[in-house]
Amino acid sequence: MQRSAFLQRVNRLLDHGDRPWRALLLASVAIVLLLLVGFAVLLWTTSSDSRAAFGWSFLRPTLDASWNAVSGEFDAWPFIYGTLITSFAALVLAVPMGLGIAVFLAELAPNWLRIPLGWMVELLAAIPSVIYGLWGIFVFLPLVVVPLGEVLNQAFSGLPVLGALFAGPVPQSGSSRLAATLILAIMVLPTIAAVSRDVFRAIPGSQREAALALGATQWEMISQVLIPYGMSGILGAVILGLGRALGETMAVTMVIGNSLEGSASLLRPGYTMSSVIANEFAEAVTKLHTSALIEVGLILFVMTLFLNAIARLLVWRVANPASRGQRA
Repeated sequence: MQRSAFLQRVNRLLDHGDRPWRALLLASVAIVLLLLVGFAVLLWTTSSDSRAAFGWSFLRPTLDASWNAVSGEFDAWPFIYGTLITSFAALVLAVPMGLGIAVFLAELAPNWLRIPLGWMVELLAAIPSVIYGLWGIFVFLPLVVVPLGEVLNQAFSGLPVLGALFAGPVPQSGSSRLAATLILAIMVLPTIAAVSRDVFRAIPGSQREAALALGATQWEMISQVLIPYGMSGILGAVILGLGRALGETMAVTMVIGNSLEGSASLLRPGYTMSSVIANEFAEAVTKLHTSALIEVGLILFVMTLFLNAIARLLVWRVANPASRGQRA
């Protein structure tokens, strides 16, 4: 009886200890939500002048967009287009390479190479973006971007869609949307590779053994068992990479050219939403100019939330196939 009473007291104490812990967790969640709402409210209220002056025309897709602080004419489409084209093109390049690196590190690399190579991949993710920008200006742009841009322009000239996407000429400096795309691909590559590697390493060994026991080759085991099994985690890695690509500022500002021209080509200079805010916010002298820049930040905020919500929905659908079958 004494032991039972003692255990009951211990359980009550533990239960009382759980209550503060639950309260602390709820408070942490509430703080995050309040910060999110606070950011949204601040961006919405401080961009009221721009929204009142331009309305939905601020977002209209057009090749003759204007961004003139003197005349008070502002259009955000070139920055939206620059952000979307560089970010998604960077993912197109980085996801296959990152997945290949992750497969090699988790499944194929010998033990003496796996650990140091993994450290090198993680080290790439820790390099400050300004270092990527300086390296891009002095090394990557003249040696890689300029010749690659000329090759792409010659290879796809005359084609209806790709011809416009790779229309030249390439600036002699190499500063262009293509440069920003390649720099972003390099920057998001280690994040995708490191997270995907951890996803593969977390898959139980029994999955590998079962596939190999049934006669699958190593490639069939990786492509038909490991990748589908870890797809939700791989999509999570892609989400992290997309988030960095959308919000990256310094490196993109240093290599994209910061030019408001009407071309849709990757080989021409351009702007992203984050780069125009970094370039002009400190120099904005009129209230309308400042409000327009803040509205660009609001668009980037909404775009990031929307794309991440879609990505999270994809992760949920991949991770819950049973619930999809029940709904069907």
